[in-house]
Amino acid sequence: MTGPNFETFLSAYKKLQEAGKNFVAVTMVKQIGSAPQDVGAKALVSLDGLEFGTVGGGKVEAAAIKEAQRMIREDHKNHFVDWNLQKDIGMTCGGVVSFFFELHKSQNPFHIAVFGAGHISQEFVRMLLFLDCHVTCFDQREEWISRLPQSTKLKTVVTDKLSEEVAKLPENSYVTLMTMGHSSDLPVLVEVMKNRSRFSYVGNVGSDQKRRRLESDLLAAGISENLLKEFYCPMGDSFGGNNPAEISFSIVAQILKTRDAILNSKN
Repeated sequence: MTGPNFETFLSAYKKLQEAGKNFVAVTMVKQIGSAPQDVGAKALVSLDGLEFGTVGGGKVEAAAIKEAQRMIREDHKNHFVDWNLQKDIGMTCGGVVSFFFELHKSQNPFHIAVFGAGHISQEFVRMLLFLDCHVTCFDQREEWISRLPQSTKLKTVVTDKLSEEVAKLPENSYVTLMTMGHSSDLPVLVEVMKNRSRFSYVGNVGSDQKRRRLESDLLAAGISENLLKEFYCPMGDSFGGNNPAEISFSIVAQILKTRDAILNSKN
């Protein structure tokens, strides 16, 4: 292959599989005229962006990444794409390139997104890592993210734009919200509820009073009334106390019950 050797490519490929990510292998299979890379150039792309390699950089690579991410979101079949670099991509060189897009789906579709890395999340994430699942934890605060354990099952993201991460979540994710408070929970929950059918579970830590406020704010944000029953708040089964460990146990129990109900419905 062009660029990094095949062993390096396989290593990156295996890491993405171990991380439980859906990704696309993009390979340049034909080149006519001038092009920014040679036949055989490879890249690995996930919803997080370019993970490995290159198929040319610049506009052609941006177009390849966009197509790969569309493929992941729409669960599109493997396919070839032919691009005239001048007419289709807007580049000055007038070559033609063909790419093969090959989707690789996660072997473990049990993905749990945790928005917030505070006291409850610290316990919750640690419990999740005992399960056969993959976890992504988001928070604005590096100091809290850094307290989480290191694990191949766990990905951490430090960002001030939590709500923008919702679109990147894998299909059928289990989404949990436990950020610093209502003002940071709400924008994320709005984005999640706009795309509720994409997710297997949605829950927000809080009380009955918080639920009433969330419902009011969701309606004001344009979420339809019939969707208001499609998320948990309070989150977790009704047992145990109010300390972070017992709250986390109750949430894990609720998620596992939801997962098993979904699996049983498919059998």
